[in-house]
Amino acid sequence: MKIRTLLALAASGLGLAANAQQTEDLRIVRSDGSLVVEMGIDLSGMEVESNRAVLLTPVMVNGADSLELSSVGIYGRRRYYYYLRNGAGMLSGPGEMSYTSSERPEKVAYCARFPYEAWMNGASLHLHRADYGCCNTLLDERSGLLGRYDEPVPLEPVLPTLAYLRPTAEQEKVYSLSGSAFIDFPVNQTVIYPDYRRNTVELAKIRATIDSVRSDGDIRITTVWLKGYASPESSYANNTRLAKGRTAALERHIMQLYHFEPGIVRTDFEPEDWAGLRRYVERSELAHRGEILAMIDGGDDPDIREARIRRTYPEEYRYLLRNCYPALRHTDYRIDYTIRRFTDVEEIKRVMKVQPQKLSLNEFYLAAQSLEPGSEEFDEVFETAVRMYPDDPTANLNAANTALQRGDLKAARRYLDKSGDAPETIYTRGVLALMSKDYGEAQLRMQEARSLGIALADEALVQIAKLKENETK
Repeated sequence: MKIRTLLALAASGLGLAANAQQTEDLRIVRSDGSLVVEMGIDLSGMEVESNRAVLLTPVMVNGADSLELSSVGIYGRRRYYYYLRNGAGMLSGPGEMSYTSSERPEKVAYCARFPYEAWMNGASLHLHRADYGCCNTLLDERSGLLGRYDEPVPLEPVLPTLAYLRPTAEQEKVYSLSGSAFIDFPVNQTVIYPDYRRNTVELAKIRATIDSVRSDGDIRITTVWLKGYASPESSYANNTRLAKGRTAALERHIMQLYHFEPGIVRTDFEPEDWAGLRRYVERSELAHRGEILAMIDGGDDPDIREARIRRTYPEEYRYLLRNCYPALRHTDYRIDYTIRRFTDVEEIKRVMKVQPQKLSLNEFYLAAQSLEPGSEEFDEVFETAVRMYPDDPTANLNAANTALQRGDLKAARRYLDKSGDAPETIYTRGVLALMSKDYGEAQLRMQEARSLGIALADEALVQIAKLKENETK
């Protein structure tokens, strides 16, 4: 640290005005474990009588701690030669800069180096003057403040302007709900009996899914999609009949309940769920799991494949028939629907509190625009958005920005891992590196962001350069 000052030590500080001193260019710096004090001391006008002496001593003081530095002595002729003849050394001992009053320089270039100690941080530098008469009699003494030493405070990074990204507005908000139901039919039949075995529960699953959106005035169902499957036992032709007929039976059942407009309910079927059988075998611990998987993956006719498994591994086949095949007789369903668009910010905020799943990312962004950046409400909008859209790059980027705003670097890093590689994301990774004090990485990211058209990077690069320069001091 440098302190540059021109300080006049007035008569009230050091006695007679004629004997006032000036110091110039005071400099106190820490270097290699030492503290160095440098200054110019003006001795012009220091007239000292022949039998007297004046001792100027800089002193570092901080509370109860103090350290006297080497002194500057100005002596009258008789007093100066008295010390020389008697070999007693000068007033302050070795290291003193000593001059006769008549031969003193106009200005002394003063320099003292001494080991740095912790208490010196915040210490004041005073100049103490002591006037002596015959026989070292202390006639007068005064002190004046020259300056102060404070350790340089390391520069801390300042959060740059954050780059929030507006999501693309959706023309239509399309969503879906899906699941599987295991409707049980009597052997070889395609008629649904709602009270047969677990059908009450399984049909209720489909109905609950439809009801969850159908009763909401903000939602319009566009498609109820059904796809029926049969298990591989029996012939492929018969299973085709069963899968097709059972899917049609479920379609009629739903239409009787809801009376959807024509074209809303759509159906498909797959005679035998070989993909489901393969998943089950792959996760199983069957003794011939590998061989059975090879048969499933073979290109043979489905009936030939099923018969080969039954003949070759009868024990495992019976196990599959009992534990796997019932689950292969199922109907997958999906409810496609649209949600109306919200444009009123206050309505968006109300919906966010109770049904945030209804909002698009752009609607979340609209709500945030009405709030103070960095406020709890502002952060809540983007945190809720990323919960609703956990894999969306834009949602994660904006959530990373709110995390940086509140100083949560760990959360910001987690969100940025899922933010893609848009120019704004690269810039925000630079912000994260800056706030983590990884200035080399921050500089690289910001330079890349600038090359991609992010003008905010210019301001950040200026700050990074200053921080890197400060580290080298």
